[in-house]
Amino acid sequence: MAGLNEAIRTFPVTDKPAIIVISSHVVRGTVGNRAAAFALEVLGFPVWCIPTVTLPWHPGHGPAHRIVAPDNQFATLLDDVSGSAWLGEVGAVLSGYLGSATQVGCVGKLVSAVKARNPDALYALDPVIGDGGSLYVPEEQAIALRDDLLPRADLVTPNQFELAWLARKAQAADQSQVAELAKALGTPMVLATSAPAMMRGMIGNMLLHDGKAYAAEHRMIEGPPNGLGDLTAALMVAHLLGGTAPDTALQNTTSSVYEVMIASARAGSDELAVERNIRSLLQPSAPVQMRQLHLPSNRD
Repeated sequence: MAGLNEAIRTFPVTDKPAIIVISSHVVRGTVGNRAAAFALEVLGFPVWCIPTVTLPWHPGHGPAHRIVAPDNQFATLLDDVSGSAWLGEVGAVLSGYLGSATQVGCVGKLVSAVKARNPDALYALDPVIGDGGSLYVPEEQAIALRDDLLPRADLVTPNQFELAWLARKAQAADQSQVAELAKALGTPMVLATSAPAMMRGMIGNMLLHDGKAYAAEHRMIEGPPNGLGDLTAALMVAHLLGGTAPDTALQNTTSSVYEVMIASARAGSDELAVERNIRSLLQPSAPVQMRQLHLPSNRD
């Protein structure tokens, strides 16, 4: 406990902006809002949580009936938030899994309201629309997200399938192709998760920003728990909002997620055990290999 207490004491305590997190809520588990909100609050950020769907657990664990608010009620809730007297407290919006195509437009309106109140606010889009070669949301919803939310995003955090689908191209086979797809999105900052690595048995994240590309790579873990993308997006937002340089934010984010993933696997947990690994969020020490990529698209 002494080490954890020291980590908490040395983490800077300052007034930090609120972050609106819009994603799924599960009764059991650490995905969606449950992963993102916990991590952000540990790092000292007030969080406004907006659930898009409510499930008993991640559907990958078995049958999971979901509750989705009627579209008109969801729209009214977000209108209330958009007109809030406290909206000026918000420094970022992070959206993840959405429950319908109509919710996409509601999120877009909220992002516009936040940026109208605070032009420097960050909008991070975690486009949770598919994996493993196919969409797991209706195509109408995925198209609405691509057409409405992607152009608004300052940061987008797709997995490899989502990156290719949003770019309307074939999935990348190497780092150079990942960079080409990321550039095609037209978003100021792209963090591509589960990206190909230079060495066999490795995997990592690639960040493309301001004409530069960085890779943060680590050993691949078989059968990782769900929620890694949610945690990655939340931590990246936290580090950027805290003023950390993008490449350092990538390194810290990847190290934290890798460390929590290892600890969860060793504990035999079928969920990310973030509550038992707070120090991994505050002061990660897991080694990740950082490299600036020298890609043809980055050369004069």
